[in-house]
Amino acid sequence: MQTKYEELTARLSAKPRAWLVTGAAGFIGSNLVETLLRLGQRVVGLDNFATGHQRNLDEVRALVGAEQWANFQFVEGDIRQLDDCRSAMIFDGAAVDYVLHQAALGSVPRSLADPITTDGVNIGGFLNMLVAARDAKVKSFTYAASSSTYGDHPGLPKVEDRIGKPLSPYAVTKYVNELYADVFARCYGFQTIGLRYFNVFGPRQDPDGAYAAVIPKWTSAMLKRETIYINGDGETSRDFCYIANAVQANLLAATCEDEGALNRVYNVALGDRTTLAELFRLIRVNLQPFGVAKDVKPVFRDFRAGDVRHSQADIGNAQGALGYRPTHRIAQGIEEAIGWYVRKHRETHA
Repeated sequence: MQTKYEELTARLSAKPRAWLVTGAAGFIGSNLVETLLRLGQRVVGLDNFATGHQRNLDEVRALVGAEQWANFQFVEGDIRQLDDCRSAMIFDGAAVDYVLHQAALGSVPRSLADPITTDGVNIGGFLNMLVAARDAKVKSFTYAASSSTYGDHPGLPKVEDRIGKPLSPYAVTKYVNELYADVFARCYGFQTIGLRYFNVFGPRQDPDGAYAAVIPKWTSAMLKRETIYINGDGETSRDFCYIANAVQANLLAATCEDEGALNRVYNVALGDRTTLAELFRLIRVNLQPFGVAKDVKPVFRDFRAGDVRHSQADIGNAQGALGYRPTHRIAQGIEEAIGWYVRKHRETHA
């Protein structure tokens, strides 16, 4: 029996729609663009390259081929500018059907270092996107929410309607997104769904820079024979979610027509926990065929400000309301992601 996602992809391939993906040159955005183009969809991408990269779009172009790439339009612009948001709502003279809003300044440490810019992009930019999408009368607006919204709530697994106080400026901005989306639903009858991502990882996630996520950062460091640092004692745990699962959730949410499922937020994760020590061992094992020694050990240091100790999602609501079914466990996701990182490392250091 086909899953709901398999039925959806078949339906989209038979009847293409127009989509806007913000943050299209970023990690999650470029994977959404790739999937949509492979399904024969028409796609507008919006990005200002603050954290995204042209190389991500170039890779997507090479992967999908010239015929499917012809269905892609790119707008270089900033979500903090309302006119840029409005321009991106149009494909070939007509409004797009669906918006997948991924553009944001991620990273808890970045928000602690520069809360003003994080606020301007993640709140002001988000409001601009809501206004532009509402005025364009799009069918739905799906946005990247965050597990950081759970804040200091100690309960595990995390359930959508029980949150605590935010622990960082970033977490504040992502919670405000949810509040704005709810207000737009109530005041304007505007259809939204928020997806609370839990530690999404996979190909095209940037391993470089001060705010790199843990999996690409550690993978790159091991390949370079650099020291791996673990913040805390290694028992901090996260619900790591492979990018294919996040892409699936976005497409299911955007096309959802069940009124009872709309204007809500959903956890996007595996519903599992992996400690940082376990994650280190998993990456190390996958890198041994590429010359990384099996006895490499991490260096432990102080816990990082703003981080929660444990995080695990309850994905029952996404499964029941959206038909979400994760296709990749962490081991399979790491294996696929490692292959990409090794190729990129070799290209960079050839």
